[in-house]
Amino acid sequence: MIEYVNVSIAGNQAIKVKKGTRLSELVEKYASDNEYPVLLSKVNNQLSELSKEIKEDSSIEFLDIKDANGYRTYQRSVALLMIFAAKEILGKKTRVVVEHSINKNHYCEFPELEEEITDELLKQIEDRMKKAVEENMVIEKLSLSIEEGAAVAEEMGLHDKAHILQYRRTSNVNFYRIGWFYDYFYGQMTVNTGCLNKFKLVKELNGFLIVFPNPQCPEEFNEFTNREKISKVFIESSKWGKILKVDTVGALNDIICNDGLKDIIRISEGLHEKKIASFADMIYENHKKIVLIAGPSSSGKTTFANRLSVQLKVSGLNPRVISLDDYYLNRDEAPLDEFGKPDFEALESIDVNAFNEDIERLVEGKEISLPTFNFATGLREYKGNYLKLSDNDILVIEGIHGLNDKIASTVSEEWKFRIFISALTQLNIDDHNRIPTSDTRLIRRIVRDHFHRGFSALTTIDMWPSVVRGEGRHIFPYQEKADAMFNSALVYEMCVLKQYAEPLLFKIDKKMPQYTEARRILKFLDSFLGVGSENIPPNSILREFVGGSAFEK
Repeated sequence: MIEYVNVSIAGNQAIKVKKGTRLSELVEKYASDNEYPVLLSKVNNQLSELSKEIKEDSSIEFLDIKDANGYRTYQRSVALLMIFAAKEILGKKTRVVVEHSINKNHYCEFPELEEEITDELLKQIEDRMKKAVEENMVIEKLSLSIEEGAAVAEEMGLHDKAHILQYRRTSNVNFYRIGWFYDYFYGQMTVNTGCLNKFKLVKELNGFLIVFPNPQCPEEFNEFTNREKISKVFIESSKWGKILKVDTVGALNDIICNDGLKDIIRISEGLHEKKIASFADMIYENHKKIVLIAGPSSSGKTTFANRLSVQLKVSGLNPRVISLDDYYLNRDEAPLDEFGKPDFEALESIDVNAFNEDIERLVEGKEISLPTFNFATGLREYKGNYLKLSDNDILVIEGIHGLNDKIASTVSEEWKFRIFISALTQLNIDDHNRIPTSDTRLIRRIVRDHFHRGFSALTTIDMWPSVVRGEGRHIFPYQEKADAMFNSALVYEMCVLKQYAEPLLFKIDKKMPQYTEARRILKFLDSFLGVGSENIPPNSILREFVGGSAFEK
């Protein structure tokens, strides 16, 4: 007897389908006219690949490249295709590393390849990828025991995968197979290669970029012109990883198991301090009067500003820190984005006129009354905090819009020193599974918002897409204006943040829209061994998020 289940697609009226029907069959029948190919689905609020069989009454949503999870699936699947093609051209044991992301494109290297990466080699790999797309090769998901997975990883020359599987708490692990090649990836894949029809490989530095479609306009590619300054920071971060001898989560877990984390913390914090001291020297030697610090949400701007101030005092200067956040408009006056939600990342959410007037008065030697923004009430308050500059004072201004031309626009350019700060992750899960910098900042913010602003993880996750959109429009376009860049990521921080973030994420109920994102983050955090915060120094940027900062008022 044939059994049926009720299925509602994108909230429409429920239909009856045979129990065991694959999602891919439903896509063919009900989404064949979609503007963009369906890459992934959400079944009862959980991400599911199109190979999944429907065995119970379900609410289904189809996701394409314009959805954040659909876009990650597209990027991940193209990366798998590139690795497969590279190994076919260069040999099965060739090491391929997906290093980091630049403007949503992935920078990759063949670190053990003796010959130079040429345009001709990249064309060979790209042509093999395109051929696989034309052949519409199957990407098969396989559930293997940990022991089988480790053996397959070694056979494929994926020693980093075998390493991290030592720390898996489950008895099974999912591998993906395309042709003869097996690989482990964190996250979902497309079920075949036919939908991966837009990408290109472009030579960059010692490696190359996988250039992806723009998720807002998939007919176009993401920008891939060289961003020299941010690229140098990534190179420096890689160098730091080598100093620390930690480039994957498996290596970090090894260090924790062997009681070596204290050394990693000390060296990581020492590298930060050395870099900050070098900035203070540059500011002092070039006789700057105003330091402008910008960066995306949860990059650690506040602590950085305070640590820089300590180093400026060492040079004999008297820094006076001002936060642009204190010039937020009252929350009910904030501008709205295209979805009708408050856009706190927009420059218009800041009272720029009031800020510039205050800076101009300070430069003229006049006294001002500094505001304080109350994040609990959403109001800007004046509490009798007055400021007047003396001869040896230097202004240190921090905020997401610090590099915008409209900030301190009346002050002479010769007086300004601009610093861009972001959390550019130094390690990856393994050679092929990178840790997005936005995930690092989101987890930081979930923890900070809970402890310092009274927001739940649900609220933070709900706001995050707006934050990311705003950063792309209002913050990252100005990063190359910086005189210096600082990477605030700490190689050990996820092991600490895990302990604080997991209980907050587990509170999000399965019925809530934010549940999908919460589960994705929880799965990511599961790769790390957790540690306490007792060995973190009080001036660490991480203290800004977990509490106990020496700079807390």
